[in-house]
Amino acid sequence: METLKLATEWAKAEVFSTRFFIFFAILFLIASIGFWQLGKTELARAYIIPTLVAGILLLIIGSGLLYTNMQRVGQFEKDYNADAPAFYQSEIDRSESTLKEYTVVFKVIPILIIVAALVILFINTPTWRAIGITTIAMLIVILLVDGTAHSRIETYHEQLLTHNK
Repeated sequence: METLKLATEWAKAEVFSTRFFIFFAILFLIASIGFWQLGKTELARAYIIPTLVAGILLLIIGSGLLYTNMQRVGQFEKDYNADAPAFYQSEIDRSESTLKEYTVVFKVIPILIIVAALVILFINTPTWRAIGITTIAMLIVILLVDGTAHSRIETYHEQLLTHNK
């Protein structure tokens, strides 16, 4: 039963965390509308599409993760009651694979931030500057949310392993 409680608490924390993707998505969409309505300069008008795209991407990421984790919370009890040892092992395997995926994420996103910064430095048009700055902002949001999620899954994985002992 302790495994079920750990898994449920972790999934509920993930549901809370993924709401931040949706929160930032809404902020990007509001910024896009603000640039559309209030933007007077060429650079301000150049931000309309990039912030709109970033907002939509974050909304898709957040909605997908929110739906998946909410479904997972409900499924945990069924899986645990069906076969507790198999549930325990599947959670260990899933947390290990997720930790490996985060290793890739934390290598790729900084590279993308560097590329976006280079775009800002070397391509001096308003559209590309807006794309670069918006990309960096969106990737920083992803790093912040994923950083806390990584820490949480790492702790969850360790708790699962110590629970076995």
